[in-house]
Amino acid sequence: MEETKGTLGNEESSPPVPMEPVRARKWELIVWENIKSLLFVLIAVFFIRSFVVEATVVPTGSMERTILIGDHLFLSKLPYGPRIPFTNVRFPAIKNIKHGDIVAFRFPLDPTLTYVKRIIAMPGDVIEIRRKQVFLNGRALEEPYVVHSDSQVYGDHEYLPGDVRLRDNMAPMTVPPQSFFAMGDNRDLSYDSRFWGFVPFDNVVGEPLIVFWSYDAPTQDWLSLGIANRVEFYTSVFVHFLDRTRWGRTGKIF
Repeated sequence: MEETKGTLGNEESSPPVPMEPVRARKWELIVWENIKSLLFVLIAVFFIRSFVVEATVVPTGSMERTILIGDHLFLSKLPYGPRIPFTNVRFPAIKNIKHGDIVAFRFPLDPTLTYVKRIIAMPGDVIEIRRKQVFLNGRALEEPYVVHSDSQVYGDHEYLPGDVRLRDNMAPMTVPPQSFFAMGDNRDLSYDSRFWGFVPFDNVVGEPLIVFWSYDAPTQDWLSLGIANRVEFYTSVFVHFLDRTRWGRTGKIF
């Protein structure tokens, strides 16, 4: 018995296990999991925006009454073949563009801007405008969607600025290959192909899919660029979100 007691009495106790390295490893795992989750979200958003849908806001009334100022749209990119980012390669289109389609495209004079207009003429078509009436291949177009906010008809007078002269009258012209002629439905207030020419098919981004939010604010509010103006505007949106949101347009499908 004494030998046993002596053996037990000579045993050294185990040193305490340090806790700090364990806690540090736990926090490292948490941080890494959060980083992986964030990267996954960013990649998913990038993929969806590049190949599936893109959000945009319409700041002008060029497409009224079809699309209103302040309509926030999801643009579907799949129909006309989304472009692979940072390349000139596009996926095959699953839908052909046709007369009367509403499409979103990169503005030919400034590709950083996205325009939404209606396709009026296709390659090989001859388009002409006489006193606000559009003629396609010699026949007057029936356009029930068109709005004319100005009853004045301007002629081809040399004392008028070019943008006014072209608004209501345009000599016949043929649409070149791989291009189209686009116009806004609000004809008297639309800056479109009448003034800056044809749109290459390669500029097409997609087509309007749905209005996910519509907020009633004038054009100058949506186009304000200064920081102070932005802060004032978004403060106003926060205050008037409920009473200035066009709830009846939310979910409108094109």
